[in-house]
Amino acid sequence: MKLVVCGKGGSGKSTIIALLARHYAKAGRRVLVIDTDESNAGLNRLLGVEAPRDLMEFVGGKKNMMAALRDSRENNGPSPLEKINLIENIPSIYITKNEGISLVAIGKIHQAGEGCACPMGILAKEFISSLTLSPNDLVLIDTEAGIEHFGRGIDKVCNVILMVVDPSFESLHLVDAVSEMAGTIDVPVYYVLNKTDEKTSASLRSAIHDTKRIIGEFSLDSDLLAAGLEGKAVPLEYPAITSVANTLNL
Repeated sequence: MKLVVCGKGGSGKSTIIALLARHYAKAGRRVLVIDTDESNAGLNRLLGVEAPRDLMEFVGGKKNMMAALRDSRENNGPSPLEKINLIENIPSIYITKNEGISLVAIGKIHQAGEGCACPMGILAKEFISSLTLSPNDLVLIDTEAGIEHFGRGIDKVCNVILMVVDPSFESLHLVDAVSEMAGTIDVPVYYVLNKTDEKTSASLRSAIHDTKRIIGEFSLDSDLLAAGLEGKAVPLEYPAITSVANTLNL
């Protein structure tokens, strides 16, 4: 099962990913988290793992990766990712592990002027679509803010979309866009409300047309915010995530 988590910047995608990862790992699943956000620097800390080296290095960097993919398609040759289509085959420098959770980072922007992030999106789609999973495997994909991941085709190679919605106009605008785009690729989408209080919860629920797809809600939690600020791992047990995980039934 491959689950992609999306939302606006600052909505709490990485926190929800980390909570789900720890929940499923504790339940005995082998969880792989894939970081496709080229600007996210803190996901590994929320998971309690070290930051791995960029997977982009495995394929020789942006230019070499694009050339290798073109060559494989034009000549019907093997993909450069063929050697790592199983989780256990990913070299240790590109994957970090702790307590049943593994993390792979597709690539990051490390310096000014190094070019756009398009190759990272291409690599992310190729890697995710090529992964062969066992019945006990679960892949959780953290995306960059907004809806560019739809344009890159990442959602199309996943089984479920989970959108994190915070109390903002931008989030509600994205709900409509995500719902429409998910419908065109026939991938189910669900919503988790985050950072709410009594008033904002009611406003969000009245604005989201298909309320049956709201499968969880997280009130504003200062402890979680502090953990993110201090670079600490999220709690191993967090009651509100249990209902989300049970509803997803991954």
